[in-house]
Amino acid sequence: MKKLFGTDGVRGVANVELTPEMAYRIGRICAHLVEQGTEKPFIAIGKDTRISGDMLEGALVAGICSSGVNARCLGVLSTPALAYLTKALGAAAGIMISASHNPIEDNGLKVFAASGYKLSDEKEAYLEELYFAEDRLPRPRGGAVGRQVIDREAVNLYLDYLKKSSPDLSGMHIAMDCGHGAVYKLAPEIYRALGAKVTVLNNEPNGVNINVNCGSTDPSALQEAVLKSGAQVGLAFDGDADRLIAVDDQGQIVDGDLLMLLFALNLKKKNRLAHDTFVITVMSNGGLEVAANRNGLKVVRTAVGDRYVLEKMLEGGYKLGGEQSGHIIFADYATTGDGLLSALKLTEVLKEEGRPLSSYKNLMIRLPQVTVNCRVGRKDGWEELPAFQQALQQAKAKIGPVGRVLVRPSGTEPVIRIMVEGEGEEAALRDIAAGLADILSKELN
Repeated sequence: MKKLFGTDGVRGVANVELTPEMAYRIGRICAHLVEQGTEKPFIAIGKDTRISGDMLEGALVAGICSSGVNARCLGVLSTPALAYLTKALGAAAGIMISASHNPIEDNGLKVFAASGYKLSDEKEAYLEELYFAEDRLPRPRGGAVGRQVIDREAVNLYLDYLKKSSPDLSGMHIAMDCGHGAVYKLAPEIYRALGAKVTVLNNEPNGVNINVNCGSTDPSALQEAVLKSGAQVGLAFDGDADRLIAVDDQGQIVDGDLLMLLFALNLKKKNRLAHDTFVITVMSNGGLEVAANRNGLKVVRTAVGDRYVLEKMLEGGYKLGGEQSGHIIFADYATTGDGLLSALKLTEVLKEEGRPLSSYKNLMIRLPQVTVNCRVGRKDGWEELPAFQQALQQAKAKIGPVGRVLVRPSGTEPVIRIMVEGEGEEAALRDIAAGLADILSKELN
């Protein structure tokens, strides 16, 4: 069983669960595993705006340099920017310091291979094996020790890449909530460079306000801003901007499910949607699958996590995939979910088709769906709880053959998520989910 990596890297309370000592050790091992060439290799490091990022970056740099590899610190940027630059700069690997949408207390490490893709399960398992073994890795001396390089200009390569694949947006009015996170500068900059009028919220990070009542996890202020400013669309990013939640011109939230359907239909129209298929996860609403089929599209479901979405995309040669939470992957442009790229693709579609985002809301009829997060002392063993299994079977019988009950331990938090979906009233579904969560809370705390 894994002891370090969850569904999206290593994550925990900074300086308590994810300590500088851990970061040092992980940096040291990652540096040891990279391929050594004629020139000294380097590992690219990025971070979001959390106050603990500096602490963990320093520890990573020390570990990397102690293994004879250089550490190239790119500063505050998004996770997808780090993934892109890892490959574009010729880095031996990339490490992003971020806990994405998690609260300020948390932080995390996401490791990317030289290709810009996240590590496979097998490579993560090997890294863990070395982490828990005795440290017998080489310790170079003298000039063989690595050095730290500060590079605050490399991010412009990523911005230039996005600009080249985006149209002129003159005449558009965009509102955006940067969540006091990684794209607090990047997102407004690129939209202004493309000619759009921009209304910006929450772009003043102070180290402790990332994701606090803002961004993709709480777009309420953005909804108000769209209506007040008359913007055509609102864009909400999370802490490391690997996901996007949109707000339409009527102030209504548009999640990843509807965004994927909109993108899939647009790509199909251009004959650019391979196999007329896109990849979704088990968390996507059943109404998305119905709407896709009605429009001549097919979906393939996979486990939760954009890494698993990507694996299925590469396996089947699919070009589009993502999650209800707003992680969306365009395989022709990126190696991971990219909220800023998704935002640009959305505004491109709106400009191209000349329609407001609100006009797409009837593309899919959602099945009522509720998700309850149950905080637990331990996440394992819930499958063997007799009382919970009995209640689970009863719940499935209540919602009928069209409905679903999905129980999923979070890969990044001490939480078990219970999703209930069906044709009944939402209040009844919420009662079912709450009842199941109550049993887990009593049994696992």
